Order: sequence, then C-alpha cells, then structure tokens
Amino acid sequence: LFPATLTYDTLRFEYEDFPETKEPVWILGRKYSVFTEKEEILLDVTSRLWFTYRKNFPAIGGTGPTSDTGWGCMLRCGQMIFAQALVCRHLGRDWRWIKGKRQMDNYFNVLNAFIDKKDSYYSIHQIAQMGVGEGKSIGQWYGPNTVAQVLKKLATFDTWSSLAVHIAMDNTVVMEEIRRLCQSNLPCAGAAACPALESDVLYNGYPEEPGVRDRLVLWKPLVLLIPLRLGLTEINEAYIETLKHCFMMPQSLGVIGGKPNSAHYFIGYVGEELIYLDPHTTQPAVEPGDSGCLPDESFHCQHPPCRMSIAELDPSIAVGFFCNTEADFNDWCQQIKKLALVRGALPMFELVERQPSHFSNPDVLNLTPDSSDADRLERFFDSEDEDFEILSL
Repeated sequence: LFPATLTYDTLRFEYEDFPETKEPVWILGRKYSVFTEKEEILLDVTSRLWFTYRKNFPAIGGTGPTSDTGWGCMLRCGQMIFAQALVCRHLGRDWRWIKGKRQMDNYFNVLNAFIDKKDSYYSIHQIAQMGVGEGKSIGQWYGPNTVAQVLKKLATFDTWSSLAVHIAMDNTVVMEEIRRLCQSNLPCAGAAACPALESDVLYNGYPEEPGVRDRLVLWKPLVLLIPLRLGLTEINEAYIETLKHCFMMPQSLGVIGGKPNSAHYFIGYVGEELIYLDPHTTQPAVEPGDSGCLPDESFHCQHPPCRMSIAELDPSIAVGFFCNTEADFNDWCQQIKKLALVRGALPMFELVERQPSHFSNPDVLNLTPDSSDADRLERFFDSEDEDFEILSL
C-alpha cells in the first residue's frame, strides 16, 4: 500500500508508541515525560485538528477535482497549522478533545472553517483557488511559503477570528512591522464605535467586560509564519538545536515542511526525532448528519503520532507562532534573543527592531511569493519538489 491510498483503519495499527526514554517530549510548547504522562501526550496530540486527503467533496471551482489525493498534502498541512492558531484563539492551548464528549460551539465554528466546501474560510477549495493568484494551478503542489501566502490572504475574510497574519520574508522578523500590523485597529476606541458582537465572541481569549474591549482591542492576535530554507538539499545540522527550541516556546504553532515524498505538520520532538501529523490518508468527505451536527472523529488522529529523524527533514519549511496578546509577542521576542546566545544553536532567522534600509516595502513583499529571494529558491527547486511528490502517489 502507498501512503496516498491508506485508510484510517489501516493506519491505526501501523504506528509505534513513544519510545521509553528519559528525554522529554515537547508538543507545541508543552513538556511531557513518557514515563508519567503518556496519556496526557496522546490526548494533546489527539486534540490537534488533523486534516488529511479527502475524496468525493464538491468539485473545486465547480468543474475541478473532487479529491486532493496526491497533490493536497501541503495544503492540508497549511490547514493544520492555521487550525492550531484558531484553536488557540478561540478555545485556548489547554483545550482538549475527548471522543464522545459534547464540545462547545466555538469548536465547531473552528472546524467548519476548514470543511471541504467552497464557502468555508480555509477550505481546500478556497486555498486551491486563491493559489491561482500565486501562480499555482489547481492540483499543483505547493511549497511552505506559497501556502503561507495564501492563508494570509484568506484570513482577511475571517472577521470572526480577526487575526493579524504576518509572513516574515528574507529570514528576517521586523518587530516594528508586526506591532504596526497588530495595532492597525486602534481607531476602535469604545463600545459605541465597534460593531455589534455576538455574546460568545471573545477578545484575545477574554470574555467581554466593561472596559475590556477598549483595553484589548489595541492588539490583534498575531499569527507569525516564517518561511525558511535551512540548507540546499538537506537540513544543515547547525540549525537543529534552534529548531528544537521553537517547539519549546509556548507560542509555538509547529512547523510545516516534510521529507522527500511528502509534506507533514510537525508538532514537537523527542530526542532526535520530530513528531508529526501525516495528511497522506484518504478519507471520505464529511457532511453534517441528519441532526445537523458535523461528525468530527475523523478530524482527530487517534493513534500515536508519526516520528522521523530530524536529519531527514527537507530544508524548506515554514515555522509558525501565535501571540494572543502584545505581552505574548514581547515574551516571544525575548526568547528569540536568548536563543541567539545558546551555544551550538545557529539562528534560523534574524530578529530586528526596524526594517533594514535595503529592504523593500514589507507589505509589497508579502503580497506574492514571486518577489522574495526565498521563493526564487523555491521556484528553483520546483521541478525537484514536483518529482518527489509524484513518488508518493
């Protein structure tokens, strides 16, 4: 059997459990012990939204594909990293999915944003069609940077989440640009100036109270995506310690990337192995049941997650972080600065206060991947990427 044709039931018995090791297990900023917290580890992994290939969904664009098997793995990984941002935004990092337990409405609101239909904010339909504007035809393989650019554009329509999405190009994170982006809704100064809001909408994760809206509207929750290339054909081992530290930060959304043959969503590590969710499972498209409820079990990986050696990681990745508040962002900046001082950890990107004088306008850089050095590299490797993606069919 090949990865693209495996079913969920087949895969359920194919994965090894976590190794018995004294090494800590890190999952999206949380530290666990295999010996004392194995159930907590698996519950944390299962609670992440898992998006895989699907078949028999409505045709993309009305006449296009009805399945993304064989071409949609990076699009699904993009959905997973963005879904984690929405979970943190609306449910919190401590939220857990338990099979059979009734979930709150916001959980289904998040899940519905990714369902395979044209009117969902981040559906395979929306990503594939928005990708046409980024130079990718429907059914063509994406790199990490392209899917990040597309998700940024789609997020502008998601007024419920009201996210500030920043893609840091040229291996540089400019703090001034992020603060300007996240504070872009400053004119909303009081309750009367803001649109009417549903009672269950939260501001930066807090319920609305007198004065809270005025105080918290000053910062839009930030999704920070950093496309990187950590080597030419294989990852430079000098970056490995830095990459590990990214999974240790409480703001971590994980990493999208992969290895030759397939794209994966990396959520943590143990020892010298990365822990990831694999989209290469074809499941039927999901429709709401007779009661109107959406069956959600197939969106949660209920077997131990996959693992692979960090050395096998393809060097083209995108690292993600979520900063719900300005304090979260300031804390993240301090952690990155400290990380630059760790011996044996080569920085993967540069953190600067202001835009270097040789940069172009960052807003222009973020409009299309064609205007950055990082994506010129991606286009250079396009033929190789497409070749090894075909091998996974």
